[in-house]
Amino acid sequence: MMSRSYTNLLDLAEGNFAALGPAGGGGRRQGSFGLKRMSRVMTVPGTLSELDGEDDSERAATNSVASDVPSSVGSDRMIVVSNQLPVVARRRPDGRGWSFSWDDDSLLLQLRDGIPDEMEVLFVGSLRADVPVAEQDEVSQALLDRFRCAPVFLPDHINDRFYHGFCKRQLWPLFHYMLPFSSSASDATTSSSPGTGRFDRSAWEAYVLANKYFFEKVVEVINPEDDYVWVHDYHLMALPTFLRRRFNRLRIGFFLHSPFPSSEIYRTLPVREEILKALLNCDLIGFHTFDYARHFLSCCSRMLGIEYQSKRGYIGLDYFGRTVGIKIMPVGVHMGQLQSGLRLPDREWRLAELQQQFEGKTVLLGVDDMDIFKGINLKLLAFENMLRTHPKWQGRAVLVQIANPARGKGKDLEAIQAEIQESCRRINGDFGQSGYSPVVFIDRDVSTVEKIAYYTIAECVVVTAVRDGMNLTPYEYIVCRQGAPGSESMSEVSGPKKSMLVVSEFIGCSPSLSGAIRVNPWNIEATAEGMNEAISMPEQEKQLRHEKHYRYVSSHDVAYWSKSFVQDLERACKDHFRRTCWGIGLGFGFRVVALDPHFTKLNIDSIVNAYEISESRAILLDYDGTLVPQTSINKAPSAEVLSIINILCSDRRNTVFLVSGRDKDTLGKWFASCPKLGIAAEHGYFLRWSREEDWQTCTQALDFGWMEMAKPVMNLYTEATDGSSIETKESALVWHHQDADPGFGSSQAKEMLDHLESVLANEPVSVKSGQFIVEVKPQGVSKGLVAERILASIKERGKQADFVLCIGDDRSDEDMFENIADIMKRNIVAPRTPLFACTVGQKPSKAKFYLDDTFEVVTMLSALADVSDPELETDSAYELSASISSLDIGDEQSESADRTIGG
Repeated sequence: MMSRSYTNLLDLAEGNFAALGPAGGGGRRQGSFGLKRMSRVMTVPGTLSELDGEDDSERAATNSVASDVPSSVGSDRMIVVSNQLPVVARRRPDGRGWSFSWDDDSLLLQLRDGIPDEMEVLFVGSLRADVPVAEQDEVSQALLDRFRCAPVFLPDHINDRFYHGFCKRQLWPLFHYMLPFSSSASDATTSSSPGTGRFDRSAWEAYVLANKYFFEKVVEVINPEDDYVWVHDYHLMALPTFLRRRFNRLRIGFFLHSPFPSSEIYRTLPVREEILKALLNCDLIGFHTFDYARHFLSCCSRMLGIEYQSKRGYIGLDYFGRTVGIKIMPVGVHMGQLQSGLRLPDREWRLAELQQQFEGKTVLLGVDDMDIFKGINLKLLAFENMLRTHPKWQGRAVLVQIANPARGKGKDLEAIQAEIQESCRRINGDFGQSGYSPVVFIDRDVSTVEKIAYYTIAECVVVTAVRDGMNLTPYEYIVCRQGAPGSESMSEVSGPKKSMLVVSEFIGCSPSLSGAIRVNPWNIEATAEGMNEAISMPEQEKQLRHEKHYRYVSSHDVAYWSKSFVQDLERACKDHFRRTCWGIGLGFGFRVVALDPHFTKLNIDSIVNAYEISESRAILLDYDGTLVPQTSINKAPSAEVLSIINILCSDRRNTVFLVSGRDKDTLGKWFASCPKLGIAAEHGYFLRWSREEDWQTCTQALDFGWMEMAKPVMNLYTEATDGSSIETKESALVWHHQDADPGFGSSQAKEMLDHLESVLANEPVSVKSGQFIVEVKPQGVSKGLVAERILASIKERGKQADFVLCIGDDRSDEDMFENIADIMKRNIVAPRTPLFACTVGQKPSKAKFYLDDTFEVVTMLSALADVSDPELETDSAYELSASISSLDIGDEQSESADRTIGG
């Protein structure tokens, strides 16, 4: 039976999984799909939260896992999840069983060096081998016992659509800035081309299903209260939602090893929001460069409306009360492994052989995978241009290009290979001489020691990838040119250590190599000049650049990267078990709301009970987003709202005020049928106690000459920002940019804020930014101040409030919540007065209570109206108006109350 959590997760996928065939693929079913769980070697109990809505059979399966989850006794554990395990699996020569060994070149294996010694590491991923169904349990147990690895076995038909169909034909090209302009490559079932094709819904479904398989394997081995989970790369971007749905407080990190494209590219992906929301279920998301992180943040802003904040150097996204950290840290090389390679016995004779082969020549080296983004042919064309433009290098300069075997196939790759072969033939034909071939092209597997030997003799390494996530080739070259510490080999390159790099500006390592010559690989002439400059540079300059690079590479190795990520993940999760968390939403819309444990939903029965026994009540209501939805086109109050307010106002024990940022004329018109309702308009600058009373201002007569200074500045930005507008109030000016381009509008708002603060520096005004607005208003005007005036006025009447309810939904209301909480301590209200400060929406707030939406607000007010006594009438509101003028709130209090703005 397919678990309900899985079907919910796929609500937004809208696909037919029946087309994929049986979920388990004929015997390879796992988790809720029927795979026999592997035996455990440790039996320390753990706790697994149950899925909402599970039936008895599903709950029994969950509990069986909880009873024997392995755990790192007495310490935390890191579960590293990736598409492939850092293990090499080979069938034994006799065909009986398997042999396994670590893959020393795997980044996942190397990252263990940066993880604390007391933290156990367990790997979850697939094997690069086809293990028959009958042997999978035995292989799983062997890998768990000997390597602490838990293998995931994907059925072939799912793996093909998952890896070749979606990862390699949708995500990988798109993340490398390739758009599917034609449908010729859209059939993911017939080709494993690295090129891109039109979006294939069934491939997306397979991607989600494959992530579900990885999730089931993690569930088998996890102890959610002790373990960290570190997910790697674009193959598993849906996994965080599966994990977060099952374990609300699980500590999850994610690192993307590929580029993340600009929002203009990423937004073409039909499942763009699903993937973004899945990643936001992590606690920390890592990128190699700021550019990749900036593109991700831009996508979150444009597509989800989530803005980031930077605090003390850390970037974070506030996502339903959880702070999702953004980590920017390029990965490094494994220094120990490279230095061990430099000491290998084979290196010396290989180095001597290459030195003899290229004696008297200047060697430029390229080491690239054979794929469509590495720009190998652009490199060859640039080298050809250099030989033609600078004839002095003819017969002297050699480009050695090592092309690692292609991992895929397809027409695009075949075309690139044909171009490369043609370029090699042409260059060697035009510039070759007896005993001299300007291009040496190596398209075979090259051993580590041979590659190190090539690095050692090369005067310059050239990387011309048109797009690459990181690319560690320049780092490896720098370490090899430095040589092994203490090495005295006769074949070692003599003289001061030096190296030169010509690198594409479109690769991840480029920003960290400040001494490299950065080029645009599409500009053949500029790349050719870069090559010439690199090999013509004075020796002392080469040495200085090398020393600078080596200091960085040797200190920012893979262990440094891993340690830094783990430390930031621990920091991001430090409050996990202190806060109140619960999950909401279906499918990829699932998210965890995390709030302070003292922040609870307002219980209607509790507030009704307190309301009934009180004798002097203050009820302060925001309008937009509180009594009417923010998304409502018709902003006028409904007949139901007007009726409820009239009933509340008619009770002699109630003082009811509408406290809003809207102008007084609009509010006066909308609530003309509520004669006893008090209204505080424009955040309290204008105030009246009933319909029959005149409007009062909160301060003495002000000079609004500053408006003539602020308005030209706002007009300037309005003309330059399409979709923006100015709202002119009697006491304030508000610039709105909600309908402008999100990125541009936000940028213009920040610049306008600085501009206005400079222009109005000597004026008695406050300039604040809010939700898609910039507002200029007089100092000392705020909802918090007007709330204090109302409560103080009730006290002046001789009967302190013994029930206070204030409700709002935006940042300006936070000032009211904070001020009222302070008032409760200053004897302005009766002792032990119940304060119901309530925000609308499940979000962090200075209020102690929340209601989900305007419907719940109206329902709660209706419940209060039902127990009110509208027959007992008095002129209490009129009495209050007489005492308000006697209040004198000092400038210091006014200034402290002026903190936030909003509607």
